Amino acid sequence: MSSIAQKRGFGATLWEYLTTIDHKKIAILYLLSGGLFFVVGGIEAMLIRIQLAQPDNDFVSAGLFNQIITMHGTTMIFLAAMPLLFGFMNAVVPLQIGARDVAFPFLNSLGFWLFFFGGVFLNLSWFLGGAPDAGWTSYASLSIYSPGHGIDFYALGLQISGAGTLIAGINFLVTIINMRAPGMTYMRMPLFTWTTFVASALILFAFPPLTIGLFLMIFDRMFGANFFDHTMGGNTIIWEHLFWIFGHPEVYILVLPAFGIFSEIFPIFSRKRLFGYSSMVFATVLIGFLGFMVWAHHMFTTGLGATANAIFAVATMAIAVPTGVKIFNWLLTMWGGNIRFATPMIYAVAFIPTFVAGGVTGVMQAAAPLDYQLHDSYFIVAHFHYVIVGGVVLALLAGLHLYWPIMTNKLLSETMGKWTFWLFFIGFHLTFFIQHFLGLLGMPRRVFTYGADQGWDTFNLISSSGAVLMAAGVIILLVNIVMSLMSKDYVGRDPWGDGRTLEWAIPQPVPFYNFEKTPLVRGLDTFWIEKQEGNEEGMVYAEPLGDIHMPNNSIIPLIMAFGLFVAAFGAMYHQDEGKGWTLIFLIIGLLITLGSMAVRSLKDDLGYHVHKEDLPSYKGGNE
Repeated sequence: MSSIAQKRGFGATLWEYLTTIDHKKIAILYLLSGGLFFVVGGIEAMLIRIQLAQPDNDFVSAGLFNQIITMHGTTMIFLAAMPLLFGFMNAVVPLQIGARDVAFPFLNSLGFWLFFFGGVFLNLSWFLGGAPDAGWTSYASLSIYSPGHGIDFYALGLQISGAGTLIAGINFLVTIINMRAPGMTYMRMPLFTWTTFVASALILFAFPPLTIGLFLMIFDRMFGANFFDHTMGGNTIIWEHLFWIFGHPEVYILVLPAFGIFSEIFPIFSRKRLFGYSSMVFATVLIGFLGFMVWAHHMFTTGLGATANAIFAVATMAIAVPTGVKIFNWLLTMWGGNIRFATPMIYAVAFIPTFVAGGVTGVMQAAAPLDYQLHDSYFIVAHFHYVIVGGVVLALLAGLHLYWPIMTNKLLSETMGKWTFWLFFIGFHLTFFIQHFLGLLGMPRRVFTYGADQGWDTFNLISSSGAVLMAAGVIILLVNIVMSLMSKDYVGRDPWGDGRTLEWAIPQPVPFYNFEKTPLVRGLDTFWIEKQEGNEEGMVYAEPLGDIHMPNNSIIPLIMAFGLFVAAFGAMYHQDEGKGWTLIFLIIGLLITLGSMAVRSLKDDLGYHVHKEDLPSYKGGNE
């Protein structure tokens, strides 16, 4: 990233990133955008903890607090965690499978810009009348009758952003199925590729229910369709079903790639092959399958009946089994290994007890009678954050340190990385462990204040103090990133010294075509095998050196996404609000999108060739 900026002016670099369809640059765009939204969501979290740090606090009003908690959850799930994971998928998966690009580079770019403009649209609600205020789940009774346009921003913004996510999921599915290097059978794929594959399949089936639910909500709010209004023959609970049929697989869409990152870290820093590879693959697929059979455990208190509650309780308990298989395999990977506690490995080791704690409290809630007591209390908040922060965010931080050299040809500071870890890790447990007890003491979630006589004040103060430590850790991480980008210390190929898979075999900085010659995969942990056999290049090849065909950059994905962004404003306001001009926005936005699609379909976009004479390893044309 920084090397490009050094060779070109800022304007040329900016244009390169606005028009790029290179998966490595799109990875940078995902990480930058996801990182920005992560900071925004973190600021919202700090506002929540400041408000709750003491009883009877009036730091923010009740209405603003509802907006903050809604935007915090929505931002962190849809606009931070998912795009950051997509950043790692784009940066690593094509390299791991020996591909020169993803299957659909143009759609890859379109998926990013749809996510980005959807996220910007959602956050503009802060400045245009108020943010959504019905919680990140936007349960229908609250959301249908919410005044203003906050929920409209929510529905339309997530619709645009979700379309980008669906496109990205399909793209990775096709890429992994069709573009693996010769010899890379499914059972030779690295675990991060496997978890990306299963998570992408979950996206394919989980996002359509959310899309349908959002459309119904849009029609309810804008046209009085009454799908969810029980006074007009609708059914409020249908929204909950649609949301959670998406929402619980969404947890595994986030957690499975996190598992994949840790499954790459443990072998590298234990200097051992991953224990039980086949069972890890089976457990990954089983988690994906069972993930669609547990959604109603979020709805035990809605009156589904004893039979439905029992079925979903059993399914919820069952899904803990393949997760337990993974935990034991990670432990056995470390067993007898030559462990090196670099920053990624510290995160990985700390992840195991943290995630186990989150999983145990999840199994507790699988018991429907207990869930009746714990539902909508701070116990649920604690459990959810132990899974998402203790699982996904720790993986994101570990993956950032692990894969930073592949993206920048530099390392992050180990000293600052350890400071970030300890501040974030201690702060995390201070913040959320205590919330289990707040829930057991009866504190409901989503309350904006509480009385001094309820016995919750000390625990809330401890929780808010932990959030300050987490924020300090993130600030050190940002400083670490800036210092690394400004550094002149380049690390070259395989900087950790124990890389096992193909992404570590590529010379640094990674060429835009990834591989001059398609590699031949001769087993699991391909790069490790070749190093043990004394192959200095770390690869053997399935083809001779030849010309390489690469696709052209294009500004059209950005324009298409921007068109939907403009059209969403036109769709949101009603004629009777004195904003008749918004119909013009709708028409212009749709014309921009449809027109750019037409240009794309008519454009002779055959790409270009990199001639083998121009490749570094060309030796007089004798290849």
